[in-house]
Amino acid sequence: MTTPMTFGFTVAYWCVLIAALLPIACAGLAKWHGFGKPRRDGGYDNVEPRAWLARQEGWQARANAAQANSFEALPFFIGAVIIAHQLGATQAKLDILALLFVTLRIIYVAMYVAGLATPRSLVWALALLVNIAILFSGYR
Repeated sequence: MTTPMTFGFTVAYWCVLIAALLPIACAGLAKWHGFGKPRRDGGYDNVEPRAWLARQEGWQARANAAQANSFEALPFFIGAVIIAHQLGATQAKLDILALLFVTLRIIYVAMYVAGLATPRSLVWALALLVNIAILFSGYR
């Protein structure tokens, strides 16, 4: 078994980076429609970005909500990956679970933006179960 300290970042650690960037991608998506337009014409307001985002509707509002949910899911995922590494989880298993989690979260964001509420909730639940599996993957 290789250790992260000896050989650098594991796939699971790279997945943490991707998961940490996912809310930023959601924020960019939520703001996309307003970029390049003057504030007086409803364009993105960097002076009061939260107020501007709160006034958005449709897929932009859903992208903003996906951003918030992505931030909410992040601490548990980071903790689960670190704990699994510390407990000596099988690296291949941990990497596969982390990739699955990130993949499910990307699908979740796409479904959220598309307005597919029920399938989105199912994917959210699957991602949560995968995260729990990550947490316990090093348990002996």
